[in-house]
Amino acid sequence: MEPLAVKIRPTTLDEFIGQEHLAGEGKPLRTAIKEKHLFSFILWGPPGVGKTTLARIYADSLDAEFFELSAVAAGKADIKKIADTNTGAKQKILFLDEIHRFNKAQQDFLLPFVESGAITLIGATTENPSFEVIPALLSRCRVFTLKRLNEQEMHGIIARTGVVLPEDAVEWVIAFSNGDARQAITIIENADKLYGKVTADTLRESLQSGKLRYDKKGEEHYDTISAFIKSMRASQPDAAMYYLARMLEGGEDPVFIARRMVIFASEDIGLAQPTALVVANAVFLAVQSVGMPEAAINLAHGVAYLSEAKKDRSAYNALREAQGDVEKHGNLPIPLKVRNPVTKLMKDFEYGKGYEKYDTESYFPDTLKGKKYLKRNDHE
Repeated sequence: MEPLAVKIRPTTLDEFIGQEHLAGEGKPLRTAIKEKHLFSFILWGPPGVGKTTLARIYADSLDAEFFELSAVAAGKADIKKIADTNTGAKQKILFLDEIHRFNKAQQDFLLPFVESGAITLIGATTENPSFEVIPALLSRCRVFTLKRLNEQEMHGIIARTGVVLPEDAVEWVIAFSNGDARQAITIIENADKLYGKVTADTLRESLQSGKLRYDKKGEEHYDTISAFIKSMRASQPDAAMYYLARMLEGGEDPVFIARRMVIFASEDIGLAQPTALVVANAVFLAVQSVGMPEAAINLAHGVAYLSEAKKDRSAYNALREAQGDVEKHGNLPIPLKVRNPVTKLMKDFEYGKGYEKYDTESYFPDTLKGKKYLKRNDHE
């Protein structure tokens, strides 16, 4: 029996909910679908926000032959089989879910088919494609960023299920699913099947019953990595080690874990122990070069080190505060003193005039003079 999420999947953009910046009137994907523009692209965003649905709607608009693969299980032979498939005059569109799980060799193999137009690629990923997709392949694809669904959009998704929910149950689903439509639909479907009615209580009970099929790419993935990071942040190496083991046993990509550790080293440890970034990068490189199962040992080494390190988020907090001012004030005029006088005209306009090394005068734009972002007493 088909899951409810599949049964109620939209087949046109008019039925589609969310991603107005891409699918709204006059926006890129709607225009491409309406005008039947053929090109390869990558959909980057969190789980359950419509990546697969948009790919299918796009393929249908072109009357193309649609092939769907998951990079977790697919390989070169699957790509070759699609390339060799005779579809007559129909264009072949390959939807490759979790494209970030394809290694460099697999992506290199895929490249010529995309380059020649034999296959039009739609990649889907929850990871930044700048880091996960080889430059040659990325340069042949447009990248569209999808957003987590907001509360109003989630109300629309829940209404589409056709299941009647009291308001407190609707609120519970929205809070629990955190913008993931597929997860919201799945928990509603399971509560309905198990108890014959959906209330806040039956939703909670269905989660605890062990009968709910968790989506490893969604709730399980994000909840476990969250617990992992928070355990290291709280300097609890044993809890962090448990969540590391749980992710690895569940088939999580070890490179993804290592990358999060590199981010953690600067975000949470930072200036308290700058060598943490060196260690985290060494773990990241080791995981890439050693591979599983032995790379688990490298990860464990890094987790123990990062968990026990002193914590200081002052550099991270400084960056976020500075970014807030950039967003608020835009490109404020840079003081002439610290501008680069590369031409005579610039010198005539006093670019660089009065600049001295180790100057104590503020180099901030006038609007921000006296600002202090880096507050070293913010240790955690």
